[in-house]
Order: sequence, then C-alpha cells, then structure tokens
Amino acid sequence: MTTSVLPVATTPASAPTTPPVTLLVVDDHTLFRRGLIALLSQYEGLSVVGEAGDAAQALRLVPQLQPQVILLDNHLPGVMGVDAIQGLREVSPASRVLMLTVSEDAQDLATALRNGAQGYLLKTIDGDLLAQAIRRAARGEPVVSPELMGKLVAAFRSQGAPEITPVASIPADAAAVAAGAASGFTPLSPREEDVLREIARGASNKEIARTLDIAETTVKIHVQHILRKLGLSSRVQAAVYASDRQRAE
Repeated sequence: MTTSVLPVATTPASAPTTPPVTLLVVDDHTLFRRGLIALLSQYEGLSVVGEAGDAAQALRLVPQLQPQVILLDNHLPGVMGVDAIQGLREVSPASRVLMLTVSEDAQDLATALRNGAQGYLLKTIDGDLLAQAIRRAARGEPVVSPELMGKLVAAFRSQGAPEITPVASIPADAAAVAAGAASGFTPLSPREEDVLREIARGASNKEIARTLDIAETTVKIHVQHILRKLGLSSRVQAAVYASDRQRAE
C-alpha cells in the first residue's frame, strides 16, 4: 500500500476567498482511490491533501494533515473502517469522518454513527451528490445516503444509540420518540408535514427547498418548528418519528 501527501493546490486570485475543504481519502483499492481523487479535484472548494491504503497509514497521516473531512472505506486490510473511526477522531478531533463504502449492512451503519462518523455514504453515489455531502459534513451536518434511511431507523430501533457523536442520541426504543412527541402535541401545518416527509427521505435543506419550491431559510424555520412541536432535538429523530408514524398509518 502506498501512502502519500499531496500538495495543496493554490487558489487563483480571482477564485472565492473561502478556503477549500481539505480531504484525506482512505481506501485500499488503488485504482478506486486514485479515480476518486481525480473526480474530487474537479470540484471547486474541495482539496485532497493526502491518501492512504489502510487505517494504520491514515492514523499516521491525520495528525500531520489535519484534514477537515476523512473519506473512509469500511473494508480495509487489518482494521475495519468503522473500528478506526474513534482513533482517527482522537488524533484529530476537528476532522469529520465520512464513510464511503459498498456496505449496506445496518450493523456497519449503526456502528459507524455510534463511533462518531459524521455520515455514511454508498460508493454508488453520484459525484455531484458526493461533493455536496462532503461540504455538508465539513459544516458539521450529519449525512446518510437516502436509500439507507430505512436501515438507520431499524438499526436504532433495535439497538438504541448510546452517545452517538455528532448525530444526536436517539432513544433506544423509537416508539419513545412518538410518545414524547404525543405529549403536548401541536399539529404540524401542511407545509411542515411536507418538510417532515422530505427529512425522512434524507433530503438536505437545499434539496427540500428545491423540491418544495421555497427558500432555504424558510426550510430552516420549518425544521425548527417541527422539532419544537414534536419535542425532538435532531433531524434523525424526526426521521425516526416520521417512519414510525407511516408504519402506524
């Protein structure tokens, strides 16, 4: 396996002054890793500063590079990606770990989030969506591939989510979410119901704004109202609540 540090591209004088999101790509498949780096280099505002072929190499590079986002495969030689998350966060607490894997296993998904991953994406993701997810993760937003939302809900319904970082904890029994929401329940408006459905689908505020043809700031206000009315503290809890309600209907 090769380990290398890539030079940070200089920003042209005419380019936006906002510093690019720095990335470390960790994947044991050299062709995929190099292809991913070439893909990401095409996106403005993203800068791959290093690459590694396994968790041990990543652990050596991260303290030196301090990347904002670590793109981490799960099936790595030696230490699995989900088991390396805590160590990577210990050597660089400010770095966000974003899983990028072929594994759709609910256990891997739950373990990754429990160990502190900022998000969990499948390698089948479109390049534009991946770039968006990286930017969101760098801002501290939890990101999960929409097709995995059902498994996310199921995983936390069966296992609970003790001390998930940075995704807010979900009650061990998802029914507790609905019960908490039922006490002092204030009905959601039709537009808030629309936003809640999109949250359950895993859409970002920008995607919801585009789908519902409203301003992104309006979406943020709706999300705040939804969480307050339902007595919830995070978008993931809202997704769990929406899923449970759909099952009950």
